[in-house]
Amino acid sequence: MLRILWRLTRGYRLCPWRSPYLRWRIETYWGLHAERITFAEFWSFVWKQRRELLRYLRWAARNQRRTARGLNQRNPGWGML
Repeated sequence: MLRILWRLTRGYRLCPWRSPYLRWRIETYWGLHAERITFAEFWSFVWKQRRELLRYLRWAARNQRRTARGLNQRNPGWGML
């Protein structure tokens, strides 16, 4: 789960509210306008939606593990290219 969070905040780890990707996700799924998201609004959103965000992170981590397992089983030498 932390690996997913680390990837999602790439380039914006010290200021995630400026991340274009996270802004887009917030705008798409919760309707807040991306260009108006501030530090306070971002953290307020994270606190209010913490359960949904944790659920998403768990889902993404599960899918990443399944994908990695599937790729390794189908093409064991694929990672050596």
